[in-house]
Amino acid sequence: MQSVDISSTATGAHSPPMSGAWRTIRSYILWQHERGTLHYDIMVTLILIFVFLSPRVINFNDKPALQSPNAADVVVTPDARGSLVYQISASVITPGDDRSVREQLLRIIKPISGEVSIVSYDAVTDSKGHVRTYKVLVKR
Repeated sequence: MQSVDISSTATGAHSPPMSGAWRTIRSYILWQHERGTLHYDIMVTLILIFVFLSPRVINFNDKPALQSPNAADVVVTPDARGSLVYQISASVITPGDDRSVREQLLRIIKPISGEVSIVSYDAVTDSKGHVRTYKVLVKR
């Protein structure tokens, strides 16, 4: 029986032997291990360690969107025409001229619904004439 050396290249030179550590690393990168083997379990463990520990070590600069401090004082309801009406507590609005009130209302509404413009707003008063809420009709 005749044996053939398959480790030689076309030029006849032998390829350098790959060390055991590099062979293992290569098999991990190429995911060559069967499920249920020790090496497979090691690979999965390394992935889980990365997933759970990397947010503590790496600063991804991801933060939740800041909620408007006045979001609890806003009630949104649909009207008959399909628009949305925002009812905002007067306690979060500083009384002033029409322009300043509109700016304050927009500052509260924009974090909730994005870029909108105020169509109209009405001050809702109680029996003594004190403003309790503002009803604001907006459009996108």
